[in-house]
Amino acid sequence: MDTTTEGVALSRDTAEAEAGMNGITFPACHGKHYVTLAELLVRLGSFGLDLTWRVECDEIVDPRCVEMERRSADTGMDTLTLLSLTTPFLQLIDAEARGFAEDKLVVVLTEFDSSLWDVRAVDERVLNELRHHYPGATDL
Repeated sequence: MDTTTEGVALSRDTAEAEAGMNGITFPACHGKHYVTLAELLVRLGSFGLDLTWRVECDEIVDPRCVEMERRSADTGMDTLTLLSLTTPFLQLIDAEARGFAEDKLVVVLTEFDSSLWDVRAVDERVLNELRHHYPGATDL
């Protein structure tokens, strides 16, 4: 399979997996507090601990974005590695982190323009936890 066909297949597989997920959206800024990817990873708790992550950044705002994409290119990275690359404070502009349990996509964290987070997950408990911490969250 060439890389173009492989990319199309991956996009289709991701879109199909996301279609089976519920999701929420909420502002990235809560007052003066900015919600980072690192914070969301921590909020996932034990659900996110054993996931493998693949990250894509549309805008490279920090050298750590390049490293996240490099590690995503092969088999992905574990949660603690991703967490280490996103702390201290890293504000992303347009980025998506996809979490996999084995080969199954189970969570997608998408940041739009540093102003909005969309979170999709197979486990409603994850979304309920985030709704609790971010009361302005609405369903997708």
